[in-house]
Amino acid sequence: MQHARTARRFVLLALTLLSACAASHPSSETATSDTATSKTATPKTATEAMPNGVIGDYLAGRYALSEGDSQTAATDLLKASALNPGDPELTLQAFIAALQADRPEAVKLARRLPDSQVAELVLADADIKAGRWQAAESRFHGLPRQGLTQLLQPLLVAWAQQGDGRTDTALSTLRPYVENPRFRGIFALHAAMIADLGGRNAEAAKLYRATQTELAQPNLRMAQILASWEARSGQPAEAQRILASLPGVSPELAIALPGLMANLTKRPVPSASDGIAEAYFTFAALLQSQDANDFALVMLRLALDLRPDFAAARLLAADIEQSEHHPELALRRLNEVPSTDPIIAIVQLRRAALVDRLGRSDDAMRDLERLARQYPDSPLPDEQRGDILRSKQRFPDAAAAYDRAIARLDRPGPQDWVLFYDRGVAEERSHAWPKAKADFEHALELSPDQPYVLNYLGYSWADMGRHLKEARQMIERAAEKLPNDGAITDSLGWVMYRQGDAKEAVSTLERAVELEPEDSAINAHLGDAYWAVGRKIEAQYQWRRALTLNPTKDDAVKLEAKLNTGHPGAVASGK
Repeated sequence: MQHARTARRFVLLALTLLSACAASHPSSETATSDTATSKTATPKTATEAMPNGVIGDYLAGRYALSEGDSQTAATDLLKASALNPGDPELTLQAFIAALQADRPEAVKLARRLPDSQVAELVLADADIKAGRWQAAESRFHGLPRQGLTQLLQPLLVAWAQQGDGRTDTALSTLRPYVENPRFRGIFALHAAMIADLGGRNAEAAKLYRATQTELAQPNLRMAQILASWEARSGQPAEAQRILASLPGVSPELAIALPGLMANLTKRPVPSASDGIAEAYFTFAALLQSQDANDFALVMLRLALDLRPDFAAARLLAADIEQSEHHPELALRRLNEVPSTDPIIAIVQLRRAALVDRLGRSDDAMRDLERLARQYPDSPLPDEQRGDILRSKQRFPDAAAAYDRAIARLDRPGPQDWVLFYDRGVAEERSHAWPKAKADFEHALELSPDQPYVLNYLGYSWADMGRHLKEARQMIERAAEKLPNDGAITDSLGWVMYRQGDAKEAVSTLERAVELEPEDSAINAHLGDAYWAVGRKIEAQYQWRRALTLNPTKDDAVKLEAKLNTGHPGAVASGK
């Protein structure tokens, strides 16, 4: 489903209230509403005190910023700020834009924002790059310990102490947090990396074990770090076991295993400045999980300022920019990942998806074909090709792409249900129902309770008027798992309609329309149910509405026929 485009509110008034991004759990509301209303004036208020020559640049810059064009925004707002240097609002907005655009002017403007926590972090980055570790540590000590900054601040302080050569002091800084159950795994991991870097191998081993205990299911970054330690400690089999567990967390990660295995003995975090970048990345991931995307991007920019080749940070930033409807920015972000990076295969898959989204599908398909040759054991490039073809309603071609992906599977496991489901969808839309049915059933054998498979198979049977009792049971199981899914609720109403239970179908389909009001098929189904209970005027209204909601060509023909004849056609009762 397409989400409505929202303007990027990079109202970093985290710049003055970063810790206000939440008490202990930030949300999009706290990240935008409180800070925006209390600190950022509306354009009218902000421009009232500006000289006339400044207003145009200010408004142009603010507009460019809202559109994600940070370079243009920085140029316009820096010009406005230079013309009126005493205006704190202009200074703040110019700093925001310069920070977004990775412009060097951000450091100069940061010195004029003594109350801004993000400005202090920018200045600390400058100190780190100049080797002024004690100055950076002093800035980090000045951060307040409230909200999620109580997680970030001790990590930054400890890494600055490590950069200054004081490993034992750094470990002492983190020890109380390692002993506290809240976020223990994160603190233990950073303390382990500090001990590792400082040659405190016994303590590093203890802390890495604590990390594994606290964070039982590793993510990609944690697995890289833990596997590297095991390999460098003479435990290559354990290192390989850790990495081999990643596809169980996310099947996409399987394609990165060769690159990760080849780099086992390299330190993922080889310096204290890289440790600071790691802390920013950790904080960004937490913020992104709480939908505080603007704040997360600030942290990622700080991380990339210290470590431009930080592929994991670029991936996360690209994911956020794509979710904010800026695929071109996301693509530029990923284009800067070196081809030698251990996770380059994942980056290349994401690039192909972005290239397709930008309307260059032929280029995306060529990129994926090249990836399929590079990684002959991975089904992912062909799976992604199938997804692109299916989105373009080239269903036979999509089924063929999924054929190639499935042929690459050595032994299908529970996580591979989605491949058989996707191929089943392409086959059903290609009118190859026996093949589709077999694939749906195989997907359920691999993972019996997948609601989307239960729903698709149950709906298909209902639509054909077959096995209606079994179809309803399947859809009801899916609805138990996803009670607020509009498509599944629609399927449940449709099978009720097919069974002849029109009254209950109306109630269920009305709820489906509430959940998915812009779906043509759901509105059409509700029209059919209205007609069945004698509400014929409302039925015709729903059919007309469905015609305005971009139905498929086949569905549009059916809707026109219903409106012309005044009824939906025969109803299969299954009885």
